[in-house]
Amino acid sequence: MFRLAFRRFSTAVRPIVTQRLNKQSLAIASVRNFSENPDETDEQFDARWEAYFNKPDIDDWELRRGLNELHGHDCVPEPKIIIAALKACRRLNDSAMAIRLLEAVKFKGGVSASVIYPYVIQEIKPALEELGISTPEELGLDKPAY
Repeated sequence: MFRLAFRRFSTAVRPIVTQRLNKQSLAIASVRNFSENPDETDEQFDARWEAYFNKPDIDDWELRRGLNELHGHDCVPEPKIIIAALKACRRLNDSAMAIRLLEAVKFKGGVSASVIYPYVIQEIKPALEELGISTPEELGLDKPAY
């Protein structure tokens, strides 16, 4: 008896429920924004990240979050952003993160890394010397250990 009543109820209600779910999913999909700042210029992007890493009260978590988000963008960061991030690494006494940052910049160069990475190192070399940070190549980390 209950089985028959439930079957009739579910057959009657199923089209209404699926129709509402489809409408809700279309409404949700139509308001999704895929970028936070679609009108941000390159100069604004650079200034935003430079200011983020130059915050005097930045902590380890914020540094890692910022570097992770910056690495997620489809670009190689400008040398001034890298210098600001390196200074933040030095303020936090996190030399390992500074080395990882330089390795990430080399990786982000992709097929043009042989051109981009030496340019970046050339531009940030004075800051590296001032902060006492060695490059991965100076530490021998660019070659396998075995």
